[in-house]
Amino acid sequence: QVQLVESGGGLVQAGGSLRLSCAASGSIFSIGVMGWYRQAPGKQRELVASVTNGGNTNYADSIKGRFTISRDNAKNTVYLQMNSLKPDDTAVYFCNAVITTWSVRNYWGQGTQVTVSS
Repeated sequence: QVQLVESGGGLVQAGGSLRLSCAASGSIFSIGVMGWYRQAPGKQRELVASVTNGGNTNYADSIKGRFTISRDNAKNTVYLQMNSLKPDDTAVYFCNAVITTWSVRNYWGQGTQVTVSS
């Protein structure tokens, strides 16, 4: 059984930084794209950033230049370094990964709350 476990959320003042981590565990054959999504109250879940297993990255326009996604393939872990945080970044952040076990599936973490105070 595959699990994605996130950590690193919390409360921070505007202009501050946080680093999110998400580790995949279980009977994993390979991991493809890993990414971070977020969902603010009353809004749809949106892609924040993604990274392929080759290191190619993709970012939402709203966070370009402030957030950096990276991954450690040896540890099956993806990170999101968030700098210059704004109150609009407040949301629950979800880790996502395309993982191959005996089949290929899209997995989600449980979510971690990020709150940015003004």
